[in-house]
Amino acid sequence: MMHHLPKAFWRSENESTPVTDLVTSLDDQRLYREVTLALRTGLRDARSDFSFLRLRGLRSILKFLRSVAASDSTINLFSHTQSIPDLQVVPVLFQHSLHDFQDQIITNLDHIFSVQPLKITSPSTDAEVSLALRVLEGSCLLHRESMLLAHHFKAVQVLMNILATRGVLEQGACLDALIAIMMDSSINQLDFEACNGIEEVALLIRDKQVDENLRMKCGEFLLLLIGHVNGREGAPMAGIHDDIRRLLGEKSASLIWAASQFGSTLDPDQRLMALHIQARRVLESLDLY
Repeated sequence: MMHHLPKAFWRSENESTPVTDLVTSLDDQRLYREVTLALRTGLRDARSDFSFLRLRGLRSILKFLRSVAASDSTINLFSHTQSIPDLQVVPVLFQHSLHDFQDQIITNLDHIFSVQPLKITSPSTDAEVSLALRVLEGSCLLHRESMLLAHHFKAVQVLMNILATRGVLEQGACLDALIAIMMDSSINQLDFEACNGIEEVALLIRDKQVDENLRMKCGEFLLLLIGHVNGREGAPMAGIHDDIRRLLGEKSASLIWAASQFGSTLDPDQRLMALHIQARRVLESLDLY
């Protein structure tokens, strides 16, 4: 037979004492140390010149972000760490793993006229780019100000470059990251408009030579995006419905418009299932022609 353990002698219901306050404070400090240590360790590897070390660091950070997402208290701790420059995740991603995709290529000829050896950095592999995009997605979902940090590194332009040039693995992660950095960021939505983002996604979804899973992901992307910006007069992408009608045709545009209104009352698993089903219908409507 189970017996209830006696309540600690210093505690009474809803009572705060110097002892309980001290215990709580020590627990908070311990948790904060654990969070910052895990982050520092992952970021140290993610800054490496070697791709295999960067990959290890990104895996560690992604695992860390998933554990952070488990409770509001750890999300708040993570948000606090992101106000400290040395612990910020987003800049490291764009300065290292996603560095090759920056639009601005700065040519530095100093090494030609100098005795200093040229620093060699191994290029990012497909797996590294994909993982960096997942970390970017997680950081922005957990910490809204990371969206603004991403804008400072021309995130939308970099991601559209990846979408146009890399393989299916990176393209799928890219679409998820784009949603994460654009959902509540007008400035990133404006960047997406400036890059003709809807047109680029429409090209992929219309192309039957493109991997079917990626086309499905494009359909889900459009459904999520339209469901989010629906009816926001004067906001960025206010003309998104006209763009999709022009790019995909009236039938598919009407289907996307209707389907994008799904599931606000559904639980997350049901919403995900509904999203898959509606994206499949969008693809089928396109494949009729």
